[in-house]
Amino acid sequence: MSTITEPSGYAAAHDGVALIDSGAGRTRLKVEGRAPEQMLTGILSGTMPPPLRKVEPGVLAGRAYPSTVLTPKGKLITELRLLRLPNSEAEEGARDPDAFLLDLPVAGFEGLREHFARYLPPRMARAHDHTEPLGALTVVGPGAASILSREALGLRVDAPELDALDEGELRILLDGSPVGIQVVRSAAATSPSFDVIADAGTTSALRERLLEAGAVEGDEALRTTLRIERGRPEFGVELDRDTLPPEAGLDPRAIDHAKGCYTGQEVIVRIRDRGRVNRHLRGLLFGEGPLPEPGTELWIDGRDRPGGEVRSAVYSPRFGQGIGLAMVRREADPPATVRVGETDGPAARLHALGEAGWIVEDGAE
Repeated sequence: MSTITEPSGYAAAHDGVALIDSGAGRTRLKVEGRAPEQMLTGILSGTMPPPLRKVEPGVLAGRAYPSTVLTPKGKLITELRLLRLPNSEAEEGARDPDAFLLDLPVAGFEGLREHFARYLPPRMARAHDHTEPLGALTVVGPGAASILSREALGLRVDAPELDALDEGELRILLDGSPVGIQVVRSAAATSPSFDVIADAGTTSALRERLLEAGAVEGDEALRTTLRIERGRPEFGVELDRDTLPPEAGLDPRAIDHAKGCYTGQEVIVRIRDRGRVNRHLRGLLFGEGPLPEPGTELWIDGRDRPGGEVRSAVYSPRFGQGIGLAMVRREADPPATVRVGETDGPAARLHALGEAGWIVEDGAE
């Protein structure tokens, strides 16, 4: 039986407020210039964020969108989140902001930098590493909206308004900095969760206030557990440069089929209209035994070769056992059983993943 303990802050993430410094594993690029929106539209697969709108003086509303950057063959260079940045005219509504912030895993940075060097014309748009000036916090739990309304937004946006935000919707408190204090609704956990992006000094001071106000500090282990329990993959962990977005279930949130051309679109449309993928990202229930290492082979009855591999594994208090995310051949149609490590290895239960999370046998998510 597993003796792995639950991550620090897990109970608070479900009963109170947990706080995670989420800046370490991610990097941020600022894209600006004469025509950054036009240039990014032809590179990113997802929806471009709409113009920011003024809620009241000093407070803006907007939306961040998940997206991918693809090779011409439709494979991932990285996944990311795209936000518009405020400018001096944004509060007055005079024109659209003319800069964007790309928030992505560190694992995707080098590939994206090389891709931009080939496909982003410097006369029209320039990308700068904007990681150092910024900090990022993730705040999770039923009390997240209330504490952020008070401590991050100075009660300029009330808690019910934050609680009602859909994934990606955001509020910005203009504080004189280039980014402001951005509070973005996320889907990083089954509990309500928000990401806060602001100047590094601002997030450092906010972290102290949140802890003083009762938030419980978590770490990377907590973030990973919550993410896997939610069924959300991450580039550099479950996803890599050999992944097609449809394999990972990224289509509903990171592919905009109504937009114009972008690199890799032809392959994505062909899969949507006439094809299928040979493998899928799935959830695995391992039971109470030892957790397999990432890369462990999975075996499907009737196949003489491995039918997939474990990409991540954690102990889940929510499920009461070890769980993980894996890439698995389509022959294993969930719910199904696969073998871990070898043909007669421990059995693991295979589940499909949907936008709302894990799909159990009765069809509920």
